[in-house]
Amino acid sequence: MSHKPIRKAVFPVAGLGTRFLPATKAIPKELLPIVDRPLIQYAVDEAREAGIEQMIFVTGRGKGALDDHFDIAFELEATMRARGKDLSILDSTRFPPGSVVTVRQQEPLGLGHAVWCARDIVGDEPFAVFLPDEVMVGTPNCTSQLVEAYERVGGNVVAVLEVPADETHQYGVIDPGARDCNLTEIRGLVEKPAPGTAPSNLMLPGRYILQPEVMRILDENPVRGAGGEIQLTDAMAQLIGKQPFHGMTFNGERYDCGSKTGFVIANLALALRRHDVAPAVRAWLAKH
Repeated sequence: MSHKPIRKAVFPVAGLGTRFLPATKAIPKELLPIVDRPLIQYAVDEAREAGIEQMIFVTGRGKGALDDHFDIAFELEATMRARGKDLSILDSTRFPPGSVVTVRQQEPLGLGHAVWCARDIVGDEPFAVFLPDEVMVGTPNCTSQLVEAYERVGGNVVAVLEVPADETHQYGVIDPGARDCNLTEIRGLVEKPAPGTAPSNLMLPGRYILQPEVMRILDENPVRGAGGEIQLTDAMAQLIGKQPFHGMTFNGERYDCGSKTGFVIANLALALRRHDVAPAVRAWLAKH
């Protein structure tokens, strides 16, 4: 059975980044660098490698630098060209017109609301959602694994990862059904369950392939959930039993860059994967 291709991805990037103040006072958190690439670039590169064609940024006030990052920098490129510099380093930031679209989330009403803000651009197509705070590293990458699973089973497919039971209250967690290799049927979803009440230790690390019906649920019945916000998890849960819904256990590594500790760890871990900087980093670590 063939399924509609995944051509569009939604990136909720309207947050204020208060955990990283004062660094984020004037710079969007998503542009803070992991080694030498901004955080958002890792998610966008992952989407591109998975065959996604259109990136939809749901932004807020003061986030114009995100648009600039994925635009042509005429003065910079002209100067580099005149000095004989290699411009290929900027290739990952260039997109054809219309391939990067920005919409504004006017109020911070939650992840579900942020995704809903992209409804007119998504239209009647299945789409991916990326939480850029989560850097997912694997070969093939996380979204490529999701797309492969989606092409097999259709419907809704979300990445899942095992976490210690005492951490489940921090995440959206699935109620699992039958399992087939790396795919687990999802019977229910709970956003940040109270300690000791989680139906499993399989959490949602921030990569989703969803059917467009989730937008209609967010449009018609935007229920306030955990934290008084419109939760994407609650809308997704309403699709269970009506459409196929699976969790795909991601084969790779996850770095939570939403915290300062996770951000530092991600910088170290990804630096150690780079042949150009890893030797010096290892040498420094060995001395300390």
